[in-house]
Amino acid sequence: MEIFSGRKKRGKGVIFEMKQIAQHIKTGAMKIADVPPPAIGRGMVLVKNYFSVISAGTEKTSVDSRKSSLLQRARSQPDEVRKVIDEVKRNGLLRTYKRVMGKLDSYAGLGYSTAGVVLAVEESVQDIAIGDRVACAGAEYAIHGDIIAVPRNLVARIPQGVSMESAAYATIAAIALQGVRQTAPLLGETIVVIGLGLLGQITVQFLKANGCKVIGVDLDPFAVEMALRSGADVALHRIKDPVESIVQSVSGGYGADAVIITAGTTSNDPVELAGIITRERGRVVIVGATTMNIPRGPYYMKELDVRISRSYGPGRYDTRYEEGGLDYPIGYVRWTENRNMQAFLQLLGQGRFDTDVFTTHRFPVDDAHKAYSLIEGEKKEAYVGILLSYDDVDEEELQSMTHEMTVKSDSPAPVISPKRSSLTVGFIGAGSFASGFLLPHLKAMPDVTLDCVCNRSGLTGSDMRNKFGFQRATTRPDEILSDEHIGTVFIATRHGQHAPFAYEALRHGKHVFVEKPLGLNEAEVAPIEALLMAQPELRGKLHLMVGFNRRFAPLVMHMREFFSSSREPSIIHYYVNAGFLPKDHWTQDPVEGGGRIIGEVCHFIDTIEYLTGALPLRVAAEAIATENEAITPYDNVNITMHMQDGSLGIITYVANGDGSIPKERIVMSSGNATAVMDNFQSLILARDGRQSRKKGDGDKGHRNEVLAFMDAIRKKDEPLISLDSLLATTRCTFHILEALNSKDVVTL
Repeated sequence: MEIFSGRKKRGKGVIFEMKQIAQHIKTGAMKIADVPPPAIGRGMVLVKNYFSVISAGTEKTSVDSRKSSLLQRARSQPDEVRKVIDEVKRNGLLRTYKRVMGKLDSYAGLGYSTAGVVLAVEESVQDIAIGDRVACAGAEYAIHGDIIAVPRNLVARIPQGVSMESAAYATIAAIALQGVRQTAPLLGETIVVIGLGLLGQITVQFLKANGCKVIGVDLDPFAVEMALRSGADVALHRIKDPVESIVQSVSGGYGADAVIITAGTTSNDPVELAGIITRERGRVVIVGATTMNIPRGPYYMKELDVRISRSYGPGRYDTRYEEGGLDYPIGYVRWTENRNMQAFLQLLGQGRFDTDVFTTHRFPVDDAHKAYSLIEGEKKEAYVGILLSYDDVDEEELQSMTHEMTVKSDSPAPVISPKRSSLTVGFIGAGSFASGFLLPHLKAMPDVTLDCVCNRSGLTGSDMRNKFGFQRATTRPDEILSDEHIGTVFIATRHGQHAPFAYEALRHGKHVFVEKPLGLNEAEVAPIEALLMAQPELRGKLHLMVGFNRRFAPLVMHMREFFSSSREPSIIHYYVNAGFLPKDHWTQDPVEGGGRIIGEVCHFIDTIEYLTGALPLRVAAEAIATENEAITPYDNVNITMHMQDGSLGIITYVANGDGSIPKERIVMSSGNATAVMDNFQSLILARDGRQSRKKGDGDKGHRNEVLAFMDAIRKKDEPLISLDSLLATTRCTFHILEALNSKDVVTL
């Protein structure tokens, strides 16, 4: 395990970088990385960690999986393999291979249960204050790192008198508590816990607090002994002890009222044993990641009730709850994942729970490699609860981490810095799309300086810095937007941040490449237009480009050239077999994504503008209802656009099609000629009874788009797409929604 830490000199000034444990996705190699502190997003709090818990079972599974071969992973994850195969069909083998390999060649964070002190609070969070001691939850949020940014519903305040060391167990305790709640134990019942790792030990204490008679079962003598210290009435070795007869004896001959399986194993023994030792009409609750081949005989004859416990409790896997801050009313959902965390913390405060019993190891974060050598079996030593501790930070570092973007100006007009270099690039948003479709092309340009990359996750930003050769990484967009040396900014964040960042970059006199869409509503788009219209002479000097890549796809460019001599209006039908997206996907969120019309249909509007050379004049749209409630109302839409040159553009966008059909097809007719383009892989050109064919490789134009944008900046050419076209495309998506709601034709 590599170790890096401290302040570093990176290009411009001294930058504070925190420590975070990371694992390489492809090789499984572990390191303690130096990364920028995370950015605080909407509805989040920034927390200085003091302790985090290594969940040995979950993290060992993750570590072992990433250290296994790609073939072994493929065998264990058939669903992921099917997704890759579908992508190959749509985008081609080479492009899919590059994307998958790029994703594998990166680092992932570990951890999901921590405790610390609040450093900063986003303004929408009203009930958490700076200085509060809190327990934090969530994979990708409550990570093993100095500083974390966590959504409000994954934060629980620590009661007075409770140590942060004990509170760090709150997330894992919530998992155990949800299993207990699914069991619905009654005072005096006999409950068997199979699997006495960390989850099992915590479950034992919860059951004892509930007044139950508890029997623990495990293969590990150390875990069996610890269960007795945790309060189990009886603790048994699965092989050495006669488990079945002892359970019968302890339960008065009836069998266990319920069995909770907290073991993580590929063996089916826990499920088989539970069927044998549970009384008639008893309950079996699955908490751990265990094999579940339920034997019909005992489960049928006893009419056993089998229940699955899903992680921390209600709210888990619901992005509206976990990320959006939408709480469930207590009258309808008494115990959410956050309230489960609170219940555990209250028991700690009442002295009814003891984490010291199962805390076997404590390591400073710099010695994290020793902790992982335990769970990977490199060091032969018994363990259960493993805590990591983190150093404090000084006042100067705190100010650096809690700094928020505040950009103010007396004049809205752009001012171009004399120190600015147009070929010095800042990049905001470094997810899989950016790393797969934009950054490789920028890296290949020898005259382009990749100065700074910004991402909300410091680990991802640092990963992109190292992979693509940026001089520095940050989680603060203003470091790029206000930098007087950076002349060009790429924006590839979630849609809701596009317009604000584009506006600020333009206001600072920078060229802007912003991924589609330009904005989510008129209130976001209008300031950009007003800014550029304020000084018309700067409109030609400042390039604003939206990532409408289809017009740069080779086959689409051939199609336009084929009709270049036509003097008649065209009819263009753009069929999009978009496929299903869950309702809770971030693109469907009105603030983060704006929905599929604004976020994706803009591509096809722009392509029709490009092919016709005309802007939309008026638009009509109809949507169909569907029995599939998982599909949103505007996922199956037919749109008709009347263009200024008399052409008709028809966009058929469906989510209810079959995935084996190509995703995109364009059919264009004009002047007794026809062109048919299928999925950027084939193009048929027909005129005068003769057909010609061109083959493509699935190229949707991303490379050409980036090359053309940077070339236009070099040569100080006119913007690639006029401001009128960018605004018309964006506003057309707003009018499509208006047409769908009003069921009327809307004039642009």
